[in-house]
Amino acid sequence: MCDAVTHLEYTSVNGDLEQICCFRPRCMIEGLNRIGYFMLGAVAVGAAASAATALFIVNAHGFSASQQPSSVERWVARRARSAALASDARARANPVPDSPEVLAQGRGHWADHCAICHGNDGAGDTPMGKRTYPPAPDMRQPETQQMTDGELFYIIQNGIRLSGMPAWGGGPGHDEEDSWKLVRFIRHLPQLSAEEKKEMQKLNPKSPDELKEEEEEERFLRGENSNDHPIEHHHH
Repeated sequence: MCDAVTHLEYTSVNGDLEQICCFRPRCMIEGLNRIGYFMLGAVAVGAAASAATALFIVNAHGFSASQQPSSVERWVARRARSAALASDARARANPVPDSPEVLAQGRGHWADHCAICHGNDGAGDTPMGKRTYPPAPDMRQPETQQMTDGELFYIIQNGIRLSGMPAWGGGPGHDEEDSWKLVRFIRHLPQLSAEEKKEMQKLNPKSPDELKEEEEEERFLRGENSNDHPIEHHHH
């Protein structure tokens, strides 16, 4: 049962205010109060967001990707990454077993597809990775390693808007199993050995000049036409 509450209201009668006594259910009054508190909270959140936006605009230097993200922007980027995940993504388990063969396949796929931004070691210390906005994260750090397998898989498959992270799902030469293998390799990044990094360098995409240089070096080592084809080293 909802008991009644007595309160006073004023009404106009022939231009004069008269006081009347009203009875309203307590639950109705409490419901109206809750709506009022909600609206007040929504206004407060909106005001805080507006203030944060104004602060960002005041301190921003245009939309240049060469600026280092502020702490507020990094916080927003992490929240955006979390919000981009589907509700059921976190609970998905990796169906691909952890084995040396799977790690080798994930390592090769990473070297060919991901290292251009994230680096072979996952540090993100590459010309491309450092110049995206926000910069490519260090995949060895807790911010990434503490994510679930399902979260990592979802990001690989679907990407993250406005971050430079593409969606690999459905692309040519890449299926769901490839993404799950990459998740296994990401888990292995903190323990990546020097031998593995060296092997990955052979699998990284090469420019025509780099391919030509490697071919000339191999021919030189075999003693073929070493006088006719001097090796020219290209510095990048």
